[in-house]
Amino acid sequence: MLTIIGASGMAQAYDGIYYEQNNASVFNFRKIKNQAFKIGEKLTYRMHYGFVDAGEATLEVLPCDKKINNRELFHVVGKGKTLGAFNWFYKVRDRYETYMDAEAMFPWMFIRRVYEGGIEINQDYTFYQHKKSVSDGKKKYDVPLNIQDMISSYYYARTIDFSGAKKGDIFEFNSFVDGEVFPLKIKFLGKETIKLRKGKFKCLKFCPIIQSGRIFKKEEDLNVWISDDKNKIPLLAKAKILVGSIKMEVTEYKGLKNPVAKL
Repeated sequence: MLTIIGASGMAQAYDGIYYEQNNASVFNFRKIKNQAFKIGEKLTYRMHYGFVDAGEATLEVLPCDKKINNRELFHVVGKGKTLGAFNWFYKVRDRYETYMDAEAMFPWMFIRRVYEGGIEINQDYTFYQHKKSVSDGKKKYDVPLNIQDMISSYYYARTIDFSGAKKGDIFEFNSFVDGEVFPLKIKFLGKETIKLRKGKFKCLKFCPIIQSGRIFKKEEDLNVWISDDKNKIPLLAKAKILVGSIKMEVTEYKGLKNPVAKL
C-alpha cells in the first residue's frame, strides 16, 4: 500500500494503488506541455470579508519521491485558515493534497481534511485514470477520461493556452467533487490591469461559471484575474455572495517558473 503522511496523521491510499495501478503502464496517457509552474512554487493569499481580513491560504508544489506506474508526480498541498476574531464564530482549518501526474496533468490521489465551523470532512479519492474510475474506499464512480480534482483543476487550467482567446470564449473540463462529476467552465472576459498591495499587474480576467442559489446569487458572481504571463497565477478573486462579498488577493509568491507580468 502507498502511504501518505499528512498534517493530521496518516492517510492510507486504499485499494493498493501503488501495486494495482502498475498495469496501466501500457496505457497511452496524454502529454501536456507545462510552462506554468514547477516544484518549489508557493503562493500565499489573504482573504477579506468586506473590509476585514478573514483568512489566509497557501498553495505549494512539493517534490515527490513516490511514483505511480513509474510516472513522476507533483505533490501539491493547499492550506486554509481563518484569522483573528473569525476563529471565534467560524473557525476554519483546511488541508488539501493532490498527487498529480507530472506529464498528463491529472490526479492519481486526492486527500481532503477540512474543519469548518465545527464540521469535519475527510475525503480520500483514488483516481484510476486508465480505467475511468474513482474510488473513495467504499464506492467506485465512473468518470470521464482525464478527470481532475478540486486542486489539480487549478493547476491544469494554468497549462491551457489562452493566447488566442477571445472575449466570451468558454473553456471546459471535468472535475470530481464530493462524489460527483462537475463540468467546470471558465469564461474569458478580456484583459485588464489591476493594482494590488504587491503592485500593478497585467492580467487575464475570467469568470468561472458556478452554481447559483446556494452561495452565489448569479452564475457569474465570481471573477478571477490571473497574471498575463506564462505562470498564469491567480492574483485576485472577487465574489458576491448571498450575504456580503469576499475578496482574495495574492500577498506573496516565490519559486515561479517564469517572470511575472508586474508593471
